[in-house]
Amino acid sequence: MEIKSYVVNMLQENTYVVRGRGSSCVVVDPGFLSAEESARVLGGLKGLSPEAVLLTHGHMDHVYGAAEMQRRFGVPVYMSAEDIRTMDYYDRVAKFGISVPDRNFTVSPVTDGQTVEAAGLVFKVICTPGHSPGSVCWLIEDEAVMFTGDTLFAGAIGRTDLIYGDYDDEIRSIMEKIVVLDGDISIYPGHGGPSSIGTERVSNPFLEPFNEREEIPELNEL
Repeated sequence: MEIKSYVVNMLQENTYVVRGRGSSCVVVDPGFLSAEESARVLGGLKGLSPEAVLLTHGHMDHVYGAAEMQRRFGVPVYMSAEDIRTMDYYDRVAKFGISVPDRNFTVSPVTDGQTVEAAGLVFKVICTPGHSPGSVCWLIEDEAVMFTGDTLFAGAIGRTDLIYGDYDDEIRSIMEKIVVLDGDISIYPGHGGPSSIGTERVSNPFLEPFNEREEIPELNEL
């Protein structure tokens, strides 16, 4: 498996291209917006065969390129149906001159615990409401890799002051569904650099007082 990331749009969102078996791949959160960004991401797909688009949630910066991906490659776009209402909110902000995504794509809804097989990989759906009602993380158990969207970052958690966000749900999602997983699992968030569940479990300041310093011995020396 190979993961390539592209930082795109005005919010510096991470679009991931995950190469699986042979030349097949999956695109996670295609947030490319400008013509230059589109050319850069789609150019990076040259020689590859996209089989699916996986959305961690429906916020604009993660969805801008979804319609184009489906148009060009005929791939399914997987997302929690709980974030359809999040995308419905686009029309309210368009009047302020904000670039809103093309909604002309079909969503294949997913539910908690479901698996999606694409590019020779198995992606498990972990529903993590909080940042948005339909936020999900995509876990590849065999590869110890998870795409966390805007639920969990390196050293931070997703904001919950946007429409339909809920802080209590966010904390519950992280503590009950993410940090309980194997600490060796690498996380690839929607913004910023990668980390691991073990690192965030012991050092993420937004998860205090839940940090357990003993998980990383060298931290005990600080």
